[in-house]
Parts: sequence; C-alpha cells; structure tokens
Amino acid sequence: MLFGLIGKTLTHSFSKQYFSDKFEREGLDHTYELFPLEKIEDYLRLIKQHANLSGLNVTIPYKESIIPFLDSLSPEAEKANAVNTILFRDGKSTGYNTDIYGFRNSIKPFLEPHHQRALILGTGGASKAVSYVFDDLGIDYYFVSRNKGNRLKCFSYDELNAYVMKSFPLIVNTTPVGMYPDVHSSPPVPYEHLTTSHFLYDLVYNPAETLFLKNGRSKGARTMNGLDMLKLQAERAWQLWNEKVKDEK
Repeated sequence: MLFGLIGKTLTHSFSKQYFSDKFEREGLDHTYELFPLEKIEDYLRLIKQHANLSGLNVTIPYKESIIPFLDSLSPEAEKANAVNTILFRDGKSTGYNTDIYGFRNSIKPFLEPHHQRALILGTGGASKAVSYVFDDLGIDYYFVSRNKGNRLKCFSYDELNAYVMKSFPLIVNTTPVGMYPDVHSSPPVPYEHLTTSHFLYDLVYNPAETLFLKNGRSKGARTMNGLDMLKLQAERAWQLWNEKVKDEK
C-alpha cells in the first residue's frame, strides 16, 4: 500500500525514514513517499496519478488549504480548521488532525502549575492544533504574529516587552523559523526577559536544538523540541490508516 507526505518543501522531513523503518521493522509491504507540491491545486493531479494512495500526511503550508479538497473532516480537524492526516477509503477522503494528539501527549507531562498562560508564535495550520489543546487544558493563550491585523488575542513581536514575557511563561513556536537549513534564525522574541520559570517548546525537530531553544536554555528556561510530537502524531496517523489495512487483509 502507498502512503506519503505532501507539502511544499520536504527535505526537512523525517516522515519518510520514520515510516519506511516502521514498515520494514514490522514486515509490512507498504511504501511511504514524499510528494512536494508547488501549489495546493497540484493535489488533484497527485491523487489521479496515484489512485492506490491509502493515506497522506500534510505539512507546511497546506494544513488549512487542503480542506476544500477533502470529502469530510473528523470533528477535531473541523474544530481546529487544520488537517495533517488524510485517510482514503471507498473512494472518499477524510481529513484528521493527529497533531492535536501529538502535541497534547508530548507537552502535558511537563506542564507545571504556573504554566497557565501561553504565547503561540505563528498563526498558521500548526498553531491551530496548539490552540485546540490549550483550550482543552484551560490554558489562556495569545498568538504572536508579524502581521497582527485585526486578530483578537494577538500580539505583534514588537509588543513583547518585559511585562508580557513575564506574564506568559509558556511559549510555543509553531513557525518554521530556525528549521534546517535556516538554523541561524530564530523568532524575534526578547530572549533577555526569559527566566527559569519559562518553558519553551519548538514544534521544529530538525535541528534537535533550534536557536530559539538555545536562547531559552541560556536563560535557564526549560526547553523541548517537536520530535516526541512527531512520533506521537505519526503513530496516531498509522492507527487511522491501519483500519484500512485491516479491512483489506
């Protein structure tokens, strides 16, 4: 069976290696391929060319723009308005958001009682899973964006002063800033205001320690990358796809 990943630039992704190793380890005759798409409309051509697709993962920048091309959404994906996993069954496509499961279960064991307010860096598809989890956990949050616009509960980076930084001890980077090969970049946060009370979580997992996390660690903050989230969401996606595999045995 054929599975794969769609996105614009996929050289950073560990998904192909992760699933290829998994299939080999479990003795499964499946293939996982990378399908870079220059624009989301190319998705239609892809599924015509590969009618045997059983499932897809979706990454930057298509987690939101893929939605109109799908036949249905899971309740979580619909509420989050973002999709990172697609299941093909009986000629229909269903979108899911396994990032929600991955983020929740990776961060929850490390949250402390004072982590009641959070900054979410970025407003793209990945940020939707993070905000969904924070809503569930009762954590108050504000987004941070270069283009604040008319968004409610949103700061611009210029507004991140000492008071704001002190008030939001949990900071999650959902942007690709600092991802390989752009390893010398980091979100323009005033790192000088970080303390040992802060917890910085970066959804980026390549490199293992981004400049964002290094800057946090230098101030004594707790830090975590997105590798555990990647593994958890991948296993959740496999559980969804595996229902189809079981049906066809």
